[in-house]
Amino acid sequence: MIDAAGMSNRYIIPVTNVSQVTPPNTDNTVESSGKVSPVECQTCKNRRYQDGSDEMVSFKTPGKISPGESYAKVMAHEKEHVANAIAEGNKADKELMSVTVSLKTAICPECGRAYIEGGTTRTVMKTYGDDPFSQNQKSFEQEATKGNFVDEVA
Repeated sequence: MIDAAGMSNRYIIPVTNVSQVTPPNTDNTVESSGKVSPVECQTCKNRRYQDGSDEMVSFKTPGKISPGESYAKVMAHEKEHVANAIAEGNKADKELMSVTVSLKTAICPECGRAYIEGGTTRTVMKTYGDDPFSQNQKSFEQEATKGNFVDEVA
């Protein structure tokens, strides 16, 4: 019902016994609720990660990662691949052109939690031969690209 001033009427129901009113749960967590107890998701509990590359990195044998730790651990694992690519690119006959890391997210079908499903590291490496032509080409390309990616502030 709306009165003449455009305000709605609010009805207040009096509480006769104040001791029967329970305070609201201000913690807002499942653990703090007395009626709902946390249940461990079996899909998340049994999920395993394993590396399929031929490099010497972590997760060569299947390992478990919780959904909350999946981003940090998968990204750390992919950074191992990046470090290997940088080390390989610092050799005399090779040059590392680019490295990209991509992570894939997923949602657990049982509990609905988001987690990192896996990662991929892509490297582009240019290989030079030992002949004088290849070495000359390498030095020419390095000299030609100097200063191409400089941001100047005016």
